Amino acid sequence: MMKTAGKYKVLLMIWLLQFVNYLDRINLSIAAPTMMRDMKLNPNAFGFVLAAFTFGYAIAQIPGGYLADRFGARCMLIASPILWSIFTGMTGFASTLVALVAVRVLFGASEGLSNGASFKLIGDNFAPHERSAANAAYLSALALGPAFIAPVAVWFLTHTGWQGMFRWLSLPGLAMAVLIWWVIPKRVPTAATHHTNLSTDAPASGLREIVRQPTSWLIFVAYLAFNVAFWAYLGWMPSYLSIARHIDLKALGVAASIPYLFGAAGMIVFGWIGSRSLYRYRCLLIAAIYVCTAISLYVTYNVATSAQSIAGLSASAFFLYGGFGPVWSIVLDLTPENLRGAFSGFVNLGGQVGGFFAPIVVGYAVSATGSFTGGFLFMIAALFVSALCFTLLHAARNGHHRKGISREPA
Repeated sequence: MMKTAGKYKVLLMIWLLQFVNYLDRINLSIAAPTMMRDMKLNPNAFGFVLAAFTFGYAIAQIPGGYLADRFGARCMLIASPILWSIFTGMTGFASTLVALVAVRVLFGASEGLSNGASFKLIGDNFAPHERSAANAAYLSALALGPAFIAPVAVWFLTHTGWQGMFRWLSLPGLAMAVLIWWVIPKRVPTAATHHTNLSTDAPASGLREIVRQPTSWLIFVAYLAFNVAFWAYLGWMPSYLSIARHIDLKALGVAASIPYLFGAAGMIVFGWIGSRSLYRYRCLLIAAIYVCTAISLYVTYNVATSAQSIAGLSASAFFLYGGFGPVWSIVLDLTPENLRGAFSGFVNLGGQVGGFFAPIVVGYAVSATGSFTGGFLFMIAALFVSALCFTLLHAARNGHHRKGISREPA
């Protein structure tokens, strides 16, 4: 088994990579009101710009995971930030809707190449009972990145314009590629083999057998539905505060960062619980988390003041982000060692399918009705679907009579 110091060094590197990843990913949402005004785009058209990222991100998931399994995670974690930094900078040169959509598709594909590699390293270096907490620690960057970038992006936006903001924020990814090349060894020792539902010596073609399992499709659909809510939240939350709650640009940076800090706290809390007291009931824990998210979103839209709305968004983020650690520990439980990258890519493909449609649907609803009501209801419904899938997954994983299902409690 890899020495403790070594595996936490790897965890730190992929955390930093994800942090920088989200610096580049969330800046479009912060710049959205300004870009829509300058490029004369309505919310419906800008929904396609937001969806362009998830389209590229989705198509790269399985190839990126396969390449990580085939050539090693380190290789993908160096190539991916170099490519996405190039396309971050190119976003600042886009002057038409078509050019903007095209560059965001390429940006998304570049980021998607690293996702399976990161989860592969978690699975390789952490035992099953450690993975919920390890994933939560790693994925806390999803919340801390946006919390940090909101005020930074607003500063660049007001001083250099949205074009300059994208060009300057292309630099951290390049620095991250050099750091990973320097710190992560070419060969990372793997943790001792632990019990999973499938043989760890299955051939690479075994991915076809894995995706035939009912549990694989349950978690695929569950993650798809969750990402409808997640990407609608991530893409439209700053615009909601600006358009519906009339928070001005200078205040928007701070206001938009507050919910993400609560999201990071939720990740740590539920990641720890998923590795400790409720390890055996992670699927039910996730279902409860998503129901709480739906309730919080409903409250958010129905409160009277901007301050109350930010409080509601913060509660929503606490639960919305809280499920990430337990979810990905379950994904790794379902996967043999030599297919961790590819199967993680398969599940995340489902997530990005949901993420692709979510901004478009919300953008259309806002343009058609002049209100965010339809968008909020869409997110709430998706969360209930995801909660139902995880409830069914809990029952399936504990049904010993089903062929190929893990006997390890969910």
